[in-house]
Amino acid sequence: MGGCKLRASEFLRLVWYLSVACGITACAAGLSRNPVPLGLESEATVVGMEGEKVRFWGDQLPPNSEALVKEKWAQVRASGRLIPKQGGRPVVNFLALSGGGADGAFGAGVLSGWTARGNRPEFDLVTGVSTGALTAPFAFLGPRYDEALKAVFTESTTKDIAIARPVRGLIAGDSLASNAPLARVVAFYVNEQFLAEVAAEHNRGRRLLIGTTNLDAQRPVIWDMGKIATSGHPESLALFRKVLLASAAIPAVFPPGFVTVAANGQVYEEMHVDGGTTREVFLLPTQFMAKGVDGQLRVDPIRRAYIIRNGRVDPEFKAVKARTLSIAGRSISTLIKNQGIGDLYELYMFSRRNGIAYNLVYIPGNFPDTSTQAFDPVYMSKLFEVGFQIGESGRWQKTPPRWQN
Repeated sequence: MGGCKLRASEFLRLVWYLSVACGITACAAGLSRNPVPLGLESEATVVGMEGEKVRFWGDQLPPNSEALVKEKWAQVRASGRLIPKQGGRPVVNFLALSGGGADGAFGAGVLSGWTARGNRPEFDLVTGVSTGALTAPFAFLGPRYDEALKAVFTESTTKDIAIARPVRGLIAGDSLASNAPLARVVAFYVNEQFLAEVAAEHNRGRRLLIGTTNLDAQRPVIWDMGKIATSGHPESLALFRKVLLASAAIPAVFPPGFVTVAANGQVYEEMHVDGGTTREVFLLPTQFMAKGVDGQLRVDPIRRAYIIRNGRVDPEFKAVKARTLSIAGRSISTLIKNQGIGDLYELYMFSRRNGIAYNLVYIPGNFPDTSTQAFDPVYMSKLFEVGFQIGESGRWQKTPPRWQN
């Protein structure tokens, strides 16, 4: 690409730039679909999950938020799950996994190193976006899936993830590549037994949340994967897989996830893409205030958030060629990096408001990107080892990058 090597997520923004510049969007024949009409987007429910509240908007507090918290604590008590305590107070741990494409190898390494250290907690809440969404279910189910994570993030090549089809995608398709290989990987691991394990942990009061972007509405959507797993609906496994693939569906690069929904007595189709399109990492809607809920439930937990940013945050100097693709590519990568940093700041302020201890790791700035393709197993193996060393050391940053008190 004109001497400018782009990662998959960076290529997304470049496609958008070129689509506007070249008029591709205007002249390509779009695929027919039946989108949710304006005004009904908040009423839409997933067909096959009737009666199940399996998702909510990620930019506003769900109306049943108090009931959700009460249900969680009721499940904890009913299951007899032992929650660690400090000074007589229960300790709950949150894990948030960001997007980052092949850099997800870093997060996989951190988790494995943390296991080796011997003090990796059982997380009450695990969230994931994009590549973090693919990691999150494994992290949720615990260290016994560390080896599977390592295999996925150190042995996969680009052809194991995608099949390029640029001409078809530009002329009459919905993406420049097929994610069929990735779908096969997801299906191999996420089977009925896997779903049953997620359901069992959900019933113990633990939560697994995955973020996608409703592209029609331009809004983040948070999916309660444990709720899907416990629903008992025949479509639950297919929906679980679809959400994971949709969260990792880089728009224009990978095909979106189409979710069949019902609203006002009619059936429609939502388009869901990469959760990183709206936010790179999340915990809960920022309107959530723990203090009010804690008082009602008469609980006073110590909360700790662990955030794994599968990316770099330090500026990286590189002389940019005076060429269109080089300029666009460098601008896009800069945009993505700073968007991710902004999300880390938002999480920090959310944590401070709710008395949550903030812990952050990210790829060291002195670790070079030597990848030769979107998913380079040599590069990912080295990055996994860097993450492993950080996880094993227990070094967590307590503030966002460049924060000054």
